[in-house]
Amino acid sequence: MTAAFSDLAGFRNLLATQPARDTAAIAAAGARNGQLTKPPAALGRLEDLAIWYAGWRGTDRPTVAAPQVIVFAGNHGVAAQGVSAFPSEVTAQMVLNFEHGGAAINQLARTFGAKLDVHALSLDRPTADFTQGPAMREDELCEALLAGWNAVDETTDVLVTGEMGIGNTTSAAALATALFGGDAGAWTGRGTGVDDEGLATKTRVVAEGVARHGGKGDGLEKLRRLGGRELAGMVGAIARARSLRIPVLLDGFICCAAAACLEKTVAGSLDHCVASHLSAEGAHGPMLKALGKEPLLSLGLRLGEASGAALSLGVLKAAVACLSGMATFAEAGVSDS
Repeated sequence: MTAAFSDLAGFRNLLATQPARDTAAIAAAGARNGQLTKPPAALGRLEDLAIWYAGWRGTDRPTVAAPQVIVFAGNHGVAAQGVSAFPSEVTAQMVLNFEHGGAAINQLARTFGAKLDVHALSLDRPTADFTQGPAMREDELCEALLAGWNAVDETTDVLVTGEMGIGNTTSAAALATALFGGDAGAWTGRGTGVDDEGLATKTRVVAEGVARHGGKGDGLEKLRRLGGRELAGMVGAIARARSLRIPVLLDGFICCAAAACLEKTVAGSLDHCVASHLSAEGAHGPMLKALGKEPLLSLGLRLGEASGAALSLGVLKAAVACLSGMATFAEAGVSDS
């Protein structure tokens, strides 16, 4: 397969030339929605969701027939500082669990008819400790971005991305602080369940990383300095989905921190994305507000691994089924007056 880009400059160029939504399809879907056998706006956000989806799929009667869930896994050098309640070995162990069908995401993907792919990204080579230097070299970041880009099935009609990586809420908190500003403590949560001492350590690590790297470069440069391979994999996949006009359901705090790197590089890069849910990670709400995304669900989830976004596939499928499958007043012979 020919590489879509070979360096960050090439990736930035791709971001700057991504396709826009189909305004004609949006208008046609809106017109159809206005004639369906229901009172105006009676299906609430389902109507807006279906019309948004139609705009990216280019038709007023879309379907959701081929969802894809991709989980990326990576290890973080910063985990050695004790920022997680679990050791880094758990990353590889959970990858095996995904591959054997034993994780929550396996059940959710199966329930909603989604293809599930798992990509372990150089688990034997953790990123560097970002308090000491950049987490990744440019070539390492590009390798992970390309892994994400190439992981997207071109026949997919909606994409969900997720992650597994011990230490990655620390990386996400550092990215959020660097991208949106504010105090490290406001963006840093308990993640896997660290105690008060662990939270203090984690907050210190985030603050040190941001002090070293926070003011340097755009979103992609901050991703290189403070991110991880699995976050970069999600960034590459989300960007590839946009190039194919595939809508994306964003998962929780970590996924949104990764996605924010795109938005902070080229404004509008997340127009093809919807926030699937509000997680129990305290900083997720402020991040969604900063991104201008209203979540579809709020169920207190904090698992990661694309679980919240996979669950929201049911909502999207329902919305699209109503838009495309309901009869209009004329078709049903029902008076619309």
